[in-house]
Amino acid sequence: MKVLFATSEAHPLAKTGGLADVSGALPAALRDLGVDARVLMPGYPAALEKADDLTRILRIRLPEHGEIGLLQGRFPGDGAPVYFIEHAGYYARKGLYQDAAAHDWPDNAMRFGLLSQFAAWLAGPGSPLDFKPDVLHCNDWQTGLAPAYLRYEAARPTPTVFTVHNLAYQGIFPPDVLKKLGLPPESFSIDGVEYYGNISFLKAGLYYASRLTTVSPSYAGEIQTEAFGMGLHGLLAARSQELTGILNGIDLREWDPAHDPHLPAPYSADKLDALQDELGLGPDAHAPLLGMVSRLTQQKGSDVVVEAVPQLIELGAQFAVLGSGEIELENAWSRLAAAHPGRIAVKIGYDEGLAHRIEAGADIFLMPSRFEPCGLNQMYSQRYGTPPVVHRVGGLADTVTHASPENLASGAATGFVIDRLDRASLVDAVHRAMLLYRHPRVWKKLMRSAMARDFGWAGRAQQYLDVYEKICP
Repeated sequence: MKVLFATSEAHPLAKTGGLADVSGALPAALRDLGVDARVLMPGYPAALEKADDLTRILRIRLPEHGEIGLLQGRFPGDGAPVYFIEHAGYYARKGLYQDAAAHDWPDNAMRFGLLSQFAAWLAGPGSPLDFKPDVLHCNDWQTGLAPAYLRYEAARPTPTVFTVHNLAYQGIFPPDVLKKLGLPPESFSIDGVEYYGNISFLKAGLYYASRLTTVSPSYAGEIQTEAFGMGLHGLLAARSQELTGILNGIDLREWDPAHDPHLPAPYSADKLDALQDELGLGPDAHAPLLGMVSRLTQQKGSDVVVEAVPQLIELGAQFAVLGSGEIELENAWSRLAAAHPGRIAVKIGYDEGLAHRIEAGADIFLMPSRFEPCGLNQMYSQRYGTPPVVHRVGGLADTVTHASPENLASGAATGFVIDRLDRASLVDAVHRAMLLYRHPRVWKKLMRSAMARDFGWAGRAQQYLDVYEKICP
């Protein structure tokens, strides 16, 4: 089985979120199963600097895009093959999708149209590579046009899988870019790329791909409803027989509490003091430390946490927050930190090492998302013995078992789950967690149950292989 895995980011080469983690780990897990899985992604300068054994294997010119190169290299560490599209005008800039002011790049349609076009070309019958994929696996809107290109350019198109990592990001552009993208006029219809008078890269993937997957079983069901379907629920419901929810895994080598180079010492009972010292929090052995590593957005429920902070501070909690996002929420968290020195530590931005230390060093992890296709941080936190507080949606519902009396008694509990996302429900859940935290024997049992969960990629990769095999002739 040969699979070309097309993505706009892949850890450790380039990362803005969970898509990169999946794109780095899933192809490696597939290779462990004997699949020849290779990644195709844009040649961002930082990614090219990190890759090993780079070689330019071709250079071409396309009328709408200009000079383009294709490089082949390997991921650092595991050595998995990766192809890079070389285009200085498109990819040699800071920010994968947005500028420093968080505005989308105005030429994103052409930047990721090129990624989709190359994915279709390299997977199709006219590919210049010796590597001939049996399946093209596309991910999120940035590669959504690839199945459309294959449909219109090949008599017998290579089978495609399209994975939705987050339906909220759809890659919507005005209709006048259709000609520049090289798609035929007939593709601009309700049975095609058209979406309320515009072009949707995401809808193209959903309509043209051979099979669809999303990143948790619960989310696969939710997106077929009006509440979570983002205007695409009708199409998704119509394709429900070709839609599979496969829970994401995590890289157990990258997130290993016993051998984590980002921790100041091997995982131990002293972890909390080290994190408090690093963040300038007051030493208080009795104050449960609440951790958040998140985009500071309403989707992630950050606004609800902000509302709950005064009550949680009164209950004795401390906060360690890492993330960036909506400017209003960034400012709100900065004001809270200034108003509560020694109780709240906030770092706006992202720091991989600090993310690991918060997952390991906090007592309780907060992740009350309004919707969550899968989520990875709640799995990281359980792996590190930090029970999460989550909202019962999507992948959060699939990965966290509520600490009810029955689940605590049976050893099944791994965290705290709320059914309604509002300030009162969140405060109540955290308060219950804090009360349980003051019973060390029960709390340690909860930690061990969380750490025993298997969130590795091996079983998930086999599920993807099963999907590939269903569409291969």
